[in-house]
Amino acid sequence: MRAVTAARAAGVAGEVRVASFKVPDGWGAQAYRFALDPGPAQQRALAAHAGAARFAFNHMLAHVAEVTSQRAAERSYGIPDDQLTPTQGWSLPALRREWNRRKDTVAPWWPECSKEAYNSGLDSLARALRNWCDSRDGRRAGPRVRFPRFRSRHTGKVSCRFTTGVIRVEPDRHHITLPRLGTIRTHESTRKLARRLEAGTARILSATVRRRGARWFCSFQVIVAAKARPAHAPQSVFPVAGVDVGVVDLLVVAAPDGTQIARIPAPRPLRAAQGRLARLQRQAARRHGPYDPRTDARRVPSRRWRATQARIARLHTHAASIRRDVLHKATATLACQHQVIVVETLNVAGMLRAGGARKRGLNRALADASLAEIRRVLAYKTAWYGSTMVGADRWYPSSKTCSACGTVKTKLSLAERTYRCESCGAVLDRDLNAAVNLARHGEAVLAESWPAGSGPAAGRGATGKTRAPSDARAEGCEASTPHGAIAAGRTGTAPPQGEAA
Repeated sequence: MRAVTAARAAGVAGEVRVASFKVPDGWGAQAYRFALDPGPAQQRALAAHAGAARFAFNHMLAHVAEVTSQRAAERSYGIPDDQLTPTQGWSLPALRREWNRRKDTVAPWWPECSKEAYNSGLDSLARALRNWCDSRDGRRAGPRVRFPRFRSRHTGKVSCRFTTGVIRVEPDRHHITLPRLGTIRTHESTRKLARRLEAGTARILSATVRRRGARWFCSFQVIVAAKARPAHAPQSVFPVAGVDVGVVDLLVVAAPDGTQIARIPAPRPLRAAQGRLARLQRQAARRHGPYDPRTDARRVPSRRWRATQARIARLHTHAASIRRDVLHKATATLACQHQVIVVETLNVAGMLRAGGARKRGLNRALADASLAEIRRVLAYKTAWYGSTMVGADRWYPSSKTCSACGTVKTKLSLAERTYRCESCGAVLDRDLNAAVNLARHGEAVLAESWPAGSGPAAGRGATGKTRAPSDARAEGCEASTPHGAIAAGRTGTAPPQGEAA
């Protein structure tokens, strides 16, 4: 721990920045995730590769901290800089060179796993060190990033990334092949990725295997030829739509003229599973767990404790799958049917952080709704389908403004679900009022950006098709069944997907 503290206090030693991969013009980045169905031997091999990545990460982190701490100590003794212990670079090539020099001594078993497993851990370490350095020097936005910590086999993520070797989707569309792991069966069909691979409109860059709960997944990072709005996707008569998000109604969609387009109730899967979850957690507390409650020392947990934890993990996975399914179908329909979608910019992390125990239930409901994920998914789906997402300012009073007369209330509690205007007497649903205000705000913002007669589509004004934002990255998981429409009907299947490198 002293070495890590010294490394935190010292500067970056030999950090080199490597140029990142650039997506070719006319192509976009996308991810496809498939649940795996490995046999017992394959499960052990997957776990071994993830463990190898963790070992390489921890070993080189200890070496970096040790070298930096040693140099700091030597400086304190007045030793000249040219006589200090040689620095250890923090870039991936420098870490890889040092690992290759040490691996025969510190990990004589390394040939049992693919070299990509160790490279995966070293790449994670290089990114973590760079993020900490950028955060410390003010080059990284957002909260301060801590110095990397050692990964635990008990609580750390279990994953491994492959960038070279045999990475392909088999023609039978029910198997994938990865380096050293061989051919693994998938729970679901890989046809959406296979179709793009066969057509030559996609290319696989890498594959990441990860364990969530008791199930293994494989995510393919793919570049695909420019996607377009599906020809069979219905077009809404309202080109501009405002979207208000919440914990009771996940999405309330409205047009600038006050028409309610759709209202999607929040699935609240965690709330539905809360009873079973509480029962299983009480059961786990009675088992022989990994810590002795009297001494707080680690111990080997019992088989029944592990079985109970597996059931808890399955409950959480099921809840997350329900939430993800509703969110992807709703956002895909919005991006396909409307030209401009206006959403709020919410500080969800701040909303969850404040309040303490007295608002524990609200915090749980906010997390169950996954409000921040809606905006993130809409950002890349609008880039896919040629529509535009407009983010209202964080302080824009969409809920406090009357959509009938424009009066802004000074106070509006969260418990007031009906908006009542004291000026004009208008009475309407709070969420619908906010969605209408957002839609009108989007029209005003786009009219200022591209006045009528200018912009990418002269004469179309605010509803003309716009370019995707320069920082929008097309990404996400589209290995699902056809999307459902928001109100009724279907919007068609998601576009197909990529090819082996």
